[in-house]
Amino acid sequence: MSKVMSNVTLADFSTCEISDALIKLSVPHGGHIPDIHMVSPGTSNSDVRICSPAYTVKMVLASNTTAPKLTSHFVDTAPAGSAIVIDAPPEAKSAVWGGLMTAGAQARGATGVIISGRCRDLAEHRAQGFPVFSRGHSTLGQSPFTRPSAINIPLTLAPQGPGAEDFPAVTVQPGDWIIADEDGVVCVPQDLETQVVDLASKGREIDSRCMEDIKAGKGVQQSFKLHRGK
Repeated sequence: MSKVMSNVTLADFSTCEISDALIKLSVPHGGHIPDIHMVSPGTSNSDVRICSPAYTVKMVLASNTTAPKLTSHFVDTAPAGSAIVIDAPPEAKSAVWGGLMTAGAQARGATGVIISGRCRDLAEHRAQGFPVFSRGHSTLGQSPFTRPSAINIPLTLAPQGPGAEDFPAVTVQPGDWIIADEDGVVCVPQDLETQVVDLASKGREIDSRCMEDIKAGKGVQQSFKLHRGK
């Protein structure tokens, strides 16, 4: 990662701080990929976070005979230090990630996996301390329901379920920064990294002043108006 702002990097900020910065940069979704939550190593663990470039994987239904096929398992080609981002068909109720894949990803030096879809073998991921974020989980494995079709391509991750049409999709480009923690998952385009770090740093300073005044009894509204200007 490039060094900016006196060695301050994206890894120094929470997903919330990063989303706030992206909103200020007119990214309408604040980089947030909704409805994907931490399932490993625990459902609430403030020490677990991912801040790594994306290695993207596109899954298709097994019944799709026209989509390309991979010649190698996608875990075996994951770069060290990458966050594996998987887009599964929204109608699939089976998992696209399991305990053996976590073992393979750890052996490759991957930092975690973000799944727009389901995983399984939760106990195995948690026992290995591997960060897994997904939309849900399942008892069913990948075969014979889905298969990987492409790696290192842009993934457009759209919200699912009620109200999905009211929230913009997030496009993850290979190499974009993926930041994930107990609050959720955020994608930062590579070309916005420096600006996000700058704005997040300023936002943290402002919020620190607000917190100090609020704790002193000055009130939320007055503190916001004084430091945030609203």
